[in-house]
Amino acid sequence: MLKLSVPIAKEDALPSAFVVWRGFKESIPKAAEFGYDGVELALHRADDVDSAMLDNLLDNNKLCVSAISTGQVFADGGLYLTHEDAAIRKQTVHILLELVELAGKYGQILNLGRVRGSISSKRSRDYFLENVRILCEAATKNGTTIVLEPVNRYEINFINNLDEGAELIRRSGLKNLKLMPDVFHMNIEDDCIYRSLERNSNYVHYVHLADSNRLAPGNGHLDFTEIFASLKKINYSGWVSAEVLPKPSPDEAAKQAATQLLSYIRKYNKLVCSSEKLSMKELLF
Repeated sequence: MLKLSVPIAKEDALPSAFVVWRGFKESIPKAAEFGYDGVELALHRADDVDSAMLDNLLDNNKLCVSAISTGQVFADGGLYLTHEDAAIRKQTVHILLELVELAGKYGQILNLGRVRGSISSKRSRDYFLENVRILCEAATKNGTTIVLEPVNRYEINFINNLDEGAELIRRSGLKNLKLMPDVFHMNIEDDCIYRSLERNSNYVHYVHLADSNRLAPGNGHLDFTEIFASLKKINYSGWVSAEVLPKPSPDEAAKQAATQLLSYIRKYNKLVCSSEKLSMKELLF
């Protein structure tokens, strides 16, 4: 079964935070109102959110946390895991370990996108593998999965597509390191969104959805019928998160994403529960 999430950050989140809404108190009730099943916490630090307040908001609105994302850690002063400065790498790991601990209570999924950093020397990959092992070891203790998000070449130069991410995971041997496909990035980097999802299905653990222009689905040229058909083909069961730009406004973007994606998700889940031998494409059309 699929569940739909929406990214939310705190009120004063950095402009570079890729979220639909800012402010937990106002946004979580809206997420429930618009039909989302959960919220993705886009955090700068673990203390961005008060646990007691969050628990109350989630309980009152019958929502849960799908994952914790870490883009703001990277955006804040260039902290990342492949940095040439050992002190900065250590600081980055410290911040991420605190987020791993928080993820143990909320979502049990922690995203590594741009915070993994770029390749700037022969040692960069070793730095990343050394640090991701530390994170995965800590995550094992509270049941958290670290999800590696391939990001397009215009943002970083390390792990740009699913094949590269899957190969690194295979070489690492880490059981709780998985992939987080983002179809916006896949549209730029992967040979074919659908074939790449199917080819790397063993590692797919969480999915970001947005159209080709990073707006809500339906505003670009991506074929979401094909995307959901591919997810069904690999028997994906988990969270999909609407990481879209807050345009024309945060509320309108969230509504558009929910309207489009929930239509697919309801049909997807109906197909999962049905004994009929229908394909996703047949059901959608």
